[in-house]
Amino acid sequence: MVIYIGADHRGFKIKQELAAMLKYGGYEVADMGNSVYDESDDYPDFAARVAEKVSRDSENAKGILVCGSGVGVCVVANKFINVRAALVGSSDQAFDSKNDDNANILCLGSNYIDSEQAKKIVLAWTQTPFSEEARHIRRLQKIEKIEQRLLKDVSESEPE
Repeated sequence: MVIYIGADHRGFKIKQELAAMLKYGGYEVADMGNSVYDESDDYPDFAARVAEKVSRDSENAKGILVCGSGVGVCVVANKFINVRAALVGSSDQAFDSKNDDNANILCLGSNYIDSEQAKKIVLAWTQTPFSEEARHIRRLQKIEKIEQRLLKDVSESEPE
């Protein structure tokens, strides 16, 4: 499993620390940027890079995104098909996002958590498997049907 990671300037420090922790823990980490601290960068660029990778291999690839609030990167990531991005602020929430909803992108807000909290959240999220309970599978299937319907609606309305 590859973990794609990305952040804007507000999440840059935490991203760097999380990438190092994950690599040390034996995970394959692909840094999707930013590669340098740049106060003028924009979170949609990095969120889209991570979400596209996860979207293409949603069963195996995972992503972690960090920006100031966590909301922006979560909004961008959830625009991609097969992505289930979750904005998480605690280890308990991280557990639920994987156990119940099989979230494949974890979104963090650097304005609300410090590096140590982020590490605990990431550990909980990476170590929690999807429960495979029937009710959770049923709900994910409903989400997939919504995605498919919306994609069909969009493709039918495009001009030829």
